[in-house]
Amino acid sequence: MARQSRSSSIKDADTYEALREEGASKEKAARIANSRARGDEPSKKGGKADPYEAWTRDALYQRAKEIGIDGRSKMNKADLIDALRNH
Repeated sequence: MARQSRSSSIKDADTYEALREEGASKEKAARIANSRARGDEPSKKGGKADPYEAWTRDALYQRAKEIGIDGRSKMNKADLIDALRNH
């Protein structure tokens, strides 16, 4: 039944479930599954922004704040990069 309630927002349930089983967050799994359902390949769309390593700690902090990463104020640059990549 839970799968049916997600079906209205998750466009590729099989991909979503596979990503969740691999440990992806609900948000990340939904974002990737819906992107693939539209025919996009998320790993091939990017590349326009500098890699996180080139960002300042302040810029990383602001991005973490935008997407709601908890504990960001105590994170150093490496921790922020890790949290952003695994969100």
